[in-house]
Amino acid sequence: MSEVLSTFQLKSGQVAPDFTLPDGGGKPFALADLAAGKRATVIAFVCNHCPFVIHLAEAMAKFANDYAEQGVQVIAINSNDVANYPADSPAKMVDFTKFYDWTFPYLYDESQQVALSYAAACTPDFYLFDENLGLAYAGQFDATRPGQQATVTGCDLRSAVDHVLTKQTAVEGSWQPSSGCNIKWKEKNIPAYF
Repeated sequence: MSEVLSTFQLKSGQVAPDFTLPDGGGKPFALADLAAGKRATVIAFVCNHCPFVIHLAEAMAKFANDYAEQGVQVIAINSNDVANYPADSPAKMVDFTKFYDWTFPYLYDESQQVALSYAAACTPDFYLFDENLGLAYAGQFDATRPGQQATVTGCDLRSAVDHVLTKQTAVEGSWQPSSGCNIKWKEKNIPAYF
């Protein structure tokens, strides 16, 4: 299991790149619609098979449920090359959401253009945007990793969301990078930052 760190290509305050993507069942979702009227939006690049994502999957469900009533929208995106990684197929995304009780949209970025527009590097890779879709935080869910005995709390992302909800400003200081498996790029899409 190799570990990759996020590269933080998006800058604080930068507006979230727009997208419309289907979920595992083919239903399209637009960022503008999902974020409309929300106090904050979390976008997480994930996949089905990555041990780093599986490690956080239950805690992500709890996080989304805890913050939904406070006006926070969570969106998960799978950008992996499913031809070479069939465990990440849209049909298996549907199974994944049911297994982990994800009630938030889990979308499929077949072209990988959304991942490229966010300069996403790994799964999971987390981005927090304020009510105007300005980047307020990019970084890890928390410091736990697969194989550790520590309890997954999501404390880093929770702290960032709490900051945005109370102050509506970007999180100050250094952001701890996300850590996980690299996004499985199609050869034609391998980014310069990879």
